[in-house]
Amino acid sequence: MENKKTDYSQIKGWGVDADPKNEPTYPMKHYTGDDHQRINWERPPLQPEIAGILKSNERPSLSAVYGTSVPLSGLSGALRRYAFKYSESSYGHWLPLLLADRVNVVEGIIDDFKHGHIPNIFAEKGIKADFKHNPKGLATKVLVTVALATVAYTLLSRSGSSKR
Repeated sequence: MENKKTDYSQIKGWGVDADPKNEPTYPMKHYTGDDHQRINWERPPLQPEIAGILKSNERPSLSAVYGTSVPLSGLSGALRRYAFKYSESSYGHWLPLLLADRVNVVEGIIDDFKHGHIPNIFAEKGIKADFKHNPKGLATKVLVTVALATVAYTLLSRSGSSKR
């Protein structure tokens, strides 16, 4: 992409920090002259845009730098694409992203099994450290998980037996 000057004057509040006298450090700071040249900087070239980059619908362009360590794939990728159709101020954006993270964990475990690697879930979840440094919290997590699993099993087994 090429560098081009853009007029941001239509944005309310743009450039409010351009006046050196309108700054909390004004009477005490000794200015060198370069302090306020930051508003006249030339934007460096942007990272090249590649397929599969999700961008907020609230930004007119792609961020200057972005990460691409994990490409979108599977159900978690579909959930992420769905989430970016909504504004960042809505639950329609954040809840699918949270769900996509959880789904991605399950997809990763399945992928590990596909490649013949058995994941050490207890070590990866920090169970040993929890047991050492937060045994009460670990006990609470275990009890809540067992209670929820028992309720789920009871409800599912009840609905299955009523169909017979």
